[in-house]
Amino acid sequence: MKLFFHIVILPGIFSITTAVQGQKQPSMKILKKNIEKKLSTQEGTFAVAFTDLSSHKELLINAHEEFHAASTMKTPVMIELSKQAKEGKFSLNDSFLIKNQFKSIVDGSPYQLDSTDDSEAEIYRHIGEKRTLCQLMDEMIVASSNLATNLLIELVDAKKVTQSMREMGAKKIKVLRGVEDNKAYDLGLNNTTTAYDLMVIYKKIAEGKAVDKKSSEEMINILSKQEHNQIIPAELPKDVVVAHKTGWITGVQHDSGIVILPDGRKYVLVILSKDLKDENAAIKAMANVSKMIYDFVAQ
Repeated sequence: MKLFFHIVILPGIFSITTAVQGQKQPSMKILKKNIEKKLSTQEGTFAVAFTDLSSHKELLINAHEEFHAASTMKTPVMIELSKQAKEGKFSLNDSFLIKNQFKSIVDGSPYQLDSTDDSEAEIYRHIGEKRTLCQLMDEMIVASSNLATNLLIELVDAKKVTQSMREMGAKKIKVLRGVEDNKAYDLGLNNTTTAYDLMVIYKKIAEGKAVDKKSSEEMINILSKQEHNQIIPAELPKDVVVAHKTGWITGVQHDSGIVILPDGRKYVLVILSKDLKDENAAIKAMANVSKMIYDFVAQ
C-alpha cells in the first residue's frame, strides 16, 4: 500500500511542477503584450524598462529610444553630488548661497528662473540666504526644485555628471545644462536620456553601488520622499515604497525609480513618454502599466 501511494503521488507532483514552470516564460511575454496594448491606446511614444533584482527578469520596450530627460536628469545630478562629496571636494553639510542668476551654455549670457514655472516656489523667497547642499539636494529631488537643481549643476559641472553616468554604464544619458536655458533649448541642446540608461543607474542605487552603499541608501531615502506620485506609485498598495524621480514638460511625462515590496524584494521601473496629446490620459495609462508590473512581481 505504501508503494502504491508513492507511485500515484509522484507523477502528480511532476505534472504540477512542470505546469508551473511552463507558465513562467509565457507570462513575461503576456505582460509585455498587455503593456504594449495598454500604451497603444494613447497617442504618443512610450518606453518601458523593468528589471526584477531578485529573479533578474527584464522587460524592455523602446528602451534605447532617446527622450528629453526633463527632471529625470536630477537623479544623475544627485549621484554626482554624492560622488564629489565622497571624494572630499565638499561636505553635504556645507552652506551654499542661494542665487537666481546662471550662464547659458551657448554664449555665457545670464538668465534667471521664473518661480511661477518651478514646482517649488518657496525657495525663491530665500534668495541671498544660505542652505546646506544636503537641503538643496533634497529640494531638487523631493519637490523637483529647478532653482536648487541649477545651483547644484553649477557646483558639480554638467560634463562631470555625464562622465559619471558613462562610468556607471549609462551610455546615452546626457546632462548638458541647467533648467530654463532657453538659448540652449532653441538650439536643441537638451538633456536627454533613455529608459534603459535610467534603469542602469537605478539598479546601481538599489544594489548599493552608486558611489557606495551608504550614499546609495541615503539616495533611496531622498527618492522615497518624492512629492509627485501620479505614475509609478499611483495604483500600488500603500505599504509599497517607491523611491523615484518624475519629470515633465509639455507633451512629456516620465517616472523612474525603485519599487520596494513589503517583503524586501526590489525592482526597477522606468516609464518614459513624448509627443503626448492627452497627458492626463497618458499618465493614467502609465500608472496602469506600473500596476501590471507590480502584480507580475508580487504574484
